[in-house]
Amino acid sequence: MKIGVLVGREATFPAALINEINRRNAGVTAEYIKLGGVPMAEKCPYEVIVDRISHEIPFYRAYLKSAVLSGVKVLNNPFWWTADDKFFNYSLATYLGIAIPKTVLLPQKAYKDGVVSESLRNLEYPLDWQSICDHIGFPAFIKPYDGGGWRGVSKVNNFAELMQKYDESGTDCMVLQEYIPFDHYVRSYCIGKSEVYPMPYDPAAHRYLVVEHYLDTATEERVRRETTLINQALGYDINTVEFAILEGVPYAIDYMNPAPDADWWSVGTVYFKWMVTKVADLAINAALHGQPTLQAMRWDELLKNDIKRPNYGQLI
Repeated sequence: MKIGVLVGREATFPAALINEINRRNAGVTAEYIKLGGVPMAEKCPYEVIVDRISHEIPFYRAYLKSAVLSGVKVLNNPFWWTADDKFFNYSLATYLGIAIPKTVLLPQKAYKDGVVSESLRNLEYPLDWQSICDHIGFPAFIKPYDGGGWRGVSKVNNFAELMQKYDESGTDCMVLQEYIPFDHYVRSYCIGKSEVYPMPYDPAAHRYLVVEHYLDTATEERVRRETTLINQALGYDINTVEFAILEGVPYAIDYMNPAPDADWWSVGTVYFKWMVTKVADLAINAALHGQPTLQAMRWDELLKNDIKRPNYGQLI
């Protein structure tokens, strides 16, 4: 059995992961994938593929979708990753009873060639910016509704700054989200929908922190529980949930990060070792015992359990 690793610019994590898998002699070997022209419906030689880059390379994403059809376990599911977006995530987590900052989906500022005014007859015009701003408040964050991490994210302190960033967004569809004046902030890594490590993080400096007992016991338990719930609902095998924590309430502000930071230069020694170990565990177990990726999503099953809209007063 072989595990293929599909990588981008990161240097330390893929090599360490391959070495860790091969070192264990578990009946599975790992290697970098090499691709050229891919014949239609070709049987994939890998039992498992760990995907770190297909969100940026359409050729890789198309290859992974075809590999899924031949029975490969792809970490993470390329079909769901393609379909996912932050606004859906925020709505889903709200239905699951998780605290989410107030968020509004905004119509695009601009459109691709060929979209004319008649194509937009269902849009309200002019947009009721006053109502939107009154609901969200300032400061706030404007960010693309798709894509993970901090790409295209801007903090806006007033209406003028909001209009500037909105005008600059072009054809990107954006969301406007309430700012949470957090007292603690974590990137909570989740591997295999069960292994969770809430990592203290400084979003201003984009820096991971190693701090013992960073969260009190109750808050850490809630972060772990909600990290697991989110990833079980979305079906991500590798992901991070970013929580802005205010007075013990963790607000999930971003959890569409299926190729999260893993390079040693970014996360540091402590977290790097944990991630290499846990992803190796996940990949080997998937190769030996895992079910093919081609299966139903999980969030619909969770929503069948009579989950109702939460009482926001109880959340905070």
